[in-house]
Amino acid sequence: MPKLDTILIANRGEIALRIIRACRELGIRTVLVYSEADRDSVPARMADRAICIGKPAARKSYLNAQAIVGAAVAYRCDAIHPGYGFLSENAEFAALCEAQGVIFVGPASQTIRDMGDKIAAKALAKAAGVPTTPGSDGAITDPRAAETLALSIGFPILIKAAAGGGGRGMRIVRNASELAPFLSEAMSEALSAFGDGSVYIEKYLENIRHVEVQVLGDGERVVHLGERDCTTQRRNQKLLEEAPCIFIPLETRAALGAAAVRLCEAVDYRSAGTVEFIYDQPSKAFYFIEMNTRIQVEHPVTEMITGIDLVKEQLLIARGEKLRFAQSDIRFDGHAIECRINAEDPQAAFAPSPGRIDRFAPPGGPGVRVDSHLEAGYTIPPFYDSMVAKLICWGRDRDEARHRVSRALGELRIDGVTTTAQFHQALVLHPDFVSGNFNTRFVHDVLGY
Repeated sequence: MPKLDTILIANRGEIALRIIRACRELGIRTVLVYSEADRDSVPARMADRAICIGKPAARKSYLNAQAIVGAAVAYRCDAIHPGYGFLSENAEFAALCEAQGVIFVGPASQTIRDMGDKIAAKALAKAAGVPTTPGSDGAITDPRAAETLALSIGFPILIKAAAGGGGRGMRIVRNASELAPFLSEAMSEALSAFGDGSVYIEKYLENIRHVEVQVLGDGERVVHLGERDCTTQRRNQKLLEEAPCIFIPLETRAALGAAAVRLCEAVDYRSAGTVEFIYDQPSKAFYFIEMNTRIQVEHPVTEMITGIDLVKEQLLIARGEKLRFAQSDIRFDGHAIECRINAEDPQAAFAPSPGRIDRFAPPGGPGVRVDSHLEAGYTIPPFYDSMVAKLICWGRDRDEARHRVSRALGELRIDGVTTTAQFHQALVLHPDFVSGNFNTRFVHDVLGY
């Protein structure tokens, strides 16, 4: 069994703190690499050792793969945990770890490569008998071929970048006249954002829910830990997540879990991962869209309803241990909702609001969890993602969880910067959110953001 005495954490903020805490409970020593902008952060103080890796710009610090692996070797770290974002789904980074004899806390580099290419992942899903959205089986570059396909599946269609996500390299095309210019725009944006201009085409389904399934695999066996409803989005960016997704039939939820397991078994998946689907509400059909080969921002809602620490499980699997439970051992209890608290101004098109925190007072009470690296006197740097806290609330059912979120948001105090807390307060009280009568366009079409 591989030794796992010391781990290097190649990330920052709340996820770095989350990994430090899991390591402490397992008796694993932590080495944190940080940028100059994060020198005075809570994670830098809490790690057993902290090393400045470079200047504030991510490309000079958290995206500097050679420097990070070099630090792991120099400080005799057995493994690297990449968290989420940055290099967490970079196959070349994982391969570099493998080449240097450093354990990458995640799947094998080839798995990341296969699942990171959406065209290849779709082919793997099809082969595993997982439903996929009607569309192209490969990259599309020719406007005439794109038009032929679009006419066969019917407008509207969606152009998507093969190598990326987050809405970049994505265009909705509603008629044939828009196809050629939008195809060119999407390819150019994908090339700029991901270094790969490959795009593919899918049927655009409008009245959908975004549902994802959490999985754990040890390279031989895979289990799922239920689904999360990630329908509450703005410009394809998740704002609020909940588990389970009670607005789809029980038999469909079971089928989603089984489909996710089939796909992961087909690639001998190892570590935590998330298989993402869209659920077409009119037809009650679901389709695979992509897989995230890392821990997700929203993993706490799954932890709250299963009692399973996903980061600990990642570390144990990385150490060579087999899954400690079978599918039949996993129990689901209650409902959990997570609000992403961002330093952004919703009234100014969610513009970032970095700055000094004058006061940070997280809420408490039964069923309330706050994952954050904030403290009074901390200055939020302008160089990275604007999420500063995650508020997660559990209840015996969705209604209790929702009321608990509302109560906790009322207690939360983050003074000195503008945050999305009040936006979330209005969101969880909105009648359509309460009833479940919404889709992925709810925040734009109904709330007006």
